[in-house]
Amino acid sequence: MQTLVFNTTLKNVVLFAGPRGNGGSIERFDNVSTVKIQDGFYEVMQKTNEDTNQAIPVMRLPISNTNMVIAR
Repeated sequence: MQTLVFNTTLKNVVLFAGPRGNGGSIERFDNVSTVKIQDGFYEVMQKTNEDTNQAIPVMRLPISNTNMVIAR
């Protein structure tokens, strides 16, 4: 099991290998606009430019083995 922490204030995502605090950080993305819930996976959307509202998917994670925590 892995843990995805999405901080809505800092607009970043950190992926941990295991529970947050116990597992090491695997991946980190800044300037994240949202994390979408798609059919069976979480999709991390990152803004391409702070001046626009355009965002692209940068990572997909299966919901079946990923806990998502939304932090502020």
